Amino acid sequence: MSELSPRRRLLVLAICCMSLLLVSLDNTVLNVALPSLQRDLHASTSGLQWTIDAYTLVLASLLMLAGSTADRIGRRRVFTAGLVVFTLGSLLCSLAPDLETLVAFRMVQAVGGSMLNPVAMSIITNTFTDPRERARAIGAWGAVVGLSMAAGPLVGGLLVDSVGWRSIFWINLPVGLAALVLTLRFVPESRAPKARRADPVGQLLVIALFGSLTYAIIEAPHAPLSTTAPFGALALGSLLALLRYESRRREPLIDLRFFRSAPFSGATVIAVSAFASLGGFLFLSTLYLQNVRGLGALEAGLWMLPMALPTFLCAPLSGRLVGSRGPRLPLLVAGGAMTAAGLLFALFEAETSDAALVAGYVLFGVGFGFVNAPITNTAVSGMPRAQAGVASAVASTSRQLGQALGVAVIGAVLAAGVGSSSYAESFAAASRPGWWIITACGLAVLVVGAATSGRWARATARRTAERLESAEIREAAGADA
Repeated sequence: MSELSPRRRLLVLAICCMSLLLVSLDNTVLNVALPSLQRDLHASTSGLQWTIDAYTLVLASLLMLAGSTADRIGRRRVFTAGLVVFTLGSLLCSLAPDLETLVAFRMVQAVGGSMLNPVAMSIITNTFTDPRERARAIGAWGAVVGLSMAAGPLVGGLLVDSVGWRSIFWINLPVGLAALVLTLRFVPESRAPKARRADPVGQLLVIALFGSLTYAIIEAPHAPLSTTAPFGALALGSLLALLRYESRRREPLIDLRFFRSAPFSGATVIAVSAFASLGGFLFLSTLYLQNVRGLGALEAGLWMLPMALPTFLCAPLSGRLVGSRGPRLPLLVAGGAMTAAGLLFALFEAETSDAALVAGYVLFGVGFGFVNAPITNTAVSGMPRAQAGVASAVASTSRQLGQALGVAVIGAVLAAGVGSSSYAESFAAASRPGWWIITACGLAVLVVGAATSGRWARATARRTAERLESAEIREAAGADA
């Protein structure tokens, strides 16, 4: 891809951020609509979990395929297809007559979404080649997540209260169409110099692993062990088979050599932990505000602003810090703030006090605002540019898998704790283990961030990048011969 003018690069960044806004806004808006959807479609707690996790699981399962396919056949081509499918899926979701159909259409949405975020990040990586400019661009990218968190609850609450939960999917239509037109007009085509072969066996193993693991977790409180145990065994078998198969494949779906880089491995663990925390935090907060406090969707959205605004404000600051000082400080701030927020709820029952509730939301918003930029920058900066799509797809997969597991685990704990007793009366005690899980995830961000952002970790990243580049040169020479 030829060098673009500064103005054109900013325009490309804006278009890519529109795709992130689509996917991020969809999740935050849906969380606010969960109680209304539960009443209208007579959904159980596990049904609500599936409306979120059906999307995030398909997204997580296909992200790496989308990233490698974009590197092979063209990033703009795949990005454009993703916009079309996601917009169509949103229209179908708005027409769903029941919960099962809605879950199916959410999966259609996810197929399109899988072609957006990792491909957009790959486009950004190849557009902003200067490390400092790239870090700032990724900071702006992270700010969009904050914007979606700020706008999602308010827009979603207003739409749910005035029109109904179906209208939350309508807002994707004009944004998706606008992004499609702008992409065709302004985003240049790019692809990796050497195309990677498809890996259907690895892809099927990833789908089996993610799907069976999440099913076993979500259904555990309701189904007998004889039903869920085979899915747990399938998840374990899929994981072992995936590790064995991918390590022996010349061009794997998941290049296990990436994980020799301590920062890359750390970024993967941090992404899973941070987004598991986010998924659980939003799930518990939405149900508490509306089903326990009895607030409307719009009121609940206003209560969540103290979490959303710090995320929006801190994300670009985190990007600048990563560009000027590296990822260590943002990761320490993120982990510390998210851990403190979890402790407020787990130890001090912050939901029982308005002041403590706001403080917990602010702390979590600060932590989550600081965590995105170092995850993305670390995942792609130490890798060869030719593998930018695959590397960013692994980071995006870690995010979506983390969110799916957060909703699955914390929702399952909540469902088991509430049982048949009064929902409002038992919610506080039933949610306490969930808040401890969120606290543990924040602590993982803090500890892993500190451990994998030092000099020795950066040295492993350099060695890994050199080995990958040398391997690519040898493979290219062998192909030419």
